[in-house]
Amino acid sequence: MAEGAKPNVYFVLGGPGAGKGTQCARIVSKFGYTHLSAGDLLREERQSGSKDGELIESYIRDGKIVPVEITVNLLKVAMEGAGWDKTAFLIDGFPRNRDNVDGWTKVLGDLVHLRGVLFFDCPEATMEERLLKRGETSGRSDDNAESIRKRFRTYVAETTPVIDMFREQGLVMSFDATQTPDSVFAAVEKELQAKAFA
Repeated sequence: MAEGAKPNVYFVLGGPGAGKGTQCARIVSKFGYTHLSAGDLLREERQSGSKDGELIESYIRDGKIVPVEITVNLLKVAMEGAGWDKTAFLIDGFPRNRDNVDGWTKVLGDLVHLRGVLFFDCPEATMEERLLKRGETSGRSDDNAESIRKRFRTYVAETTPVIDMFREQGLVMSFDATQTPDSVFAAVEKELQAKAFA
């Protein structure tokens, strides 16, 4: 990548349990992109004992969206740490609402090239089943039926309009996330290869 070039960014969206992490791992393996999970960064910060950690904990426990300043700053630091000259970044689980979009645009909008949104479309019943199964071994405080339902409500109310907004801008690549991981990835791979030469 040329000196001063903007890194490419793909937002990765879909409800909790849609398979975003699974697909991101495969994209990293195939294309060498850098995967940054907003949720993982927030969980790490929460466990670090920082002043933001306690605040993050209360938001996550309630299934609410963490203030955008915190999330965007964590993403920016992680991107700088990984190196701006990466081929592309997968920003997983972000932006989750309009405020997130505005915060991202303000801080990072001019520094990166948003190439698209990978949207993993999955019905709520399927996602709930997957999350409860994951909860048996994940140790995550939000992988329980009550938190899961709160997360779904937040997702429908706040993230769905963001996906619609990006769709109107022609940025959304939509995938049927009820299929097997291999089938989903075959579709993702095809789209990303087309984008790479676009």
